[in-house]
Amino acid sequence: MTSAQIIQLLQSAIQFGTVIMFGAIGEILTEKSGNLNLGVPGIMYLGGIAGLAASFFYEFNNPDPNKLICLLLSFLAAFLASALGGLVYSFLTITLRANQNVTGLTLTIFGGGVANFFGGGLNTMAGGVGQISVATTSAVYRANINNLTNLGTVGSLFFSYGFMVYLAIIAAVVMHFFLNRTRKGLNLRAVGENPATADAAGINVTRYKYLATCIGAGISGLGGLYYTMDYIKGTWANDGTIESLGWLAVALVIFATWRSVNAIWGSYLFGLLFWVYLVIPNLGRKDIELYKMLPYLVTIAVLIFISLRKKQENQPPASLGLAYFREER
Repeated sequence: MTSAQIIQLLQSAIQFGTVIMFGAIGEILTEKSGNLNLGVPGIMYLGGIAGLAASFFYEFNNPDPNKLICLLLSFLAAFLASALGGLVYSFLTITLRANQNVTGLTLTIFGGGVANFFGGGLNTMAGGVGQISVATTSAVYRANINNLTNLGTVGSLFFSYGFMVYLAIIAAVVMHFFLNRTRKGLNLRAVGENPATADAAGINVTRYKYLATCIGAGISGLGGLYYTMDYIKGTWANDGTIESLGWLAVALVIFATWRSVNAIWGSYLFGLLFWVYLVIPNLGRKDIELYKMLPYLVTIAVLIFISLRKKQENQPPASLGLAYFREER
């Protein structure tokens, strides 16, 4: 394996990992409140299409679009659309106490359907399938330090990415600090562990669950935005890739044992395992698909391992997936 191949593999792993890192850290925040949102793929779909649509209509109606406006419009649209998906999930599962698993799966189907419907509409407006392009907005997301300063091999490995790669790392670190070093973060964890006890202590369980789920969904949706704007360079593809990445994000939550900092290296490991076939010669199509299964197999192995060890700090929140009935307190 040459150094160029190693660099290419690591770059692919980091770019691929960033998509699922956003999805995972958003879901970690949600699950810390006790809500199990299996709608992460649908939420990532919503984030991707909302950001793309906002930037498309702005660029379509402005011959000389402002780069800062392109960035702000797409970023806010993606976050708000995803948070809205989280709000729908919250209303159904917290207020109406619907089954969380069914609601999450329904949200995944709904998000994928909505995104592909509007993605098809945008393609038609742009002149046909595969013709949509938001070049200005995508260039802002893909701009990197290495292209500006030419830092060589080291620069190509560490600095040849758009700003959202570094934003994902910062978000993971900040979330770790929030959950473990702030009063509100500890209150949120108390809600996820035992909402009845938290309620008795004066913590507003409903408010914490709503905020964590909506903000977590907004963060997860940024993974879809990164995928459309950076990973596939400002276009739309209804090939189901976002859904696959969304399920990998859910798997990463388990792999990271519900710790956001573990999601950083875990996401890159997933990316490395997913793309390792690039450096293995003479692989057939079936062999490639087998290698793409590696992240899921590693997740199963980790799940078995933490289940056997039964260490409390590696377990999910005690009330995860369970509706809270205050009357039964």
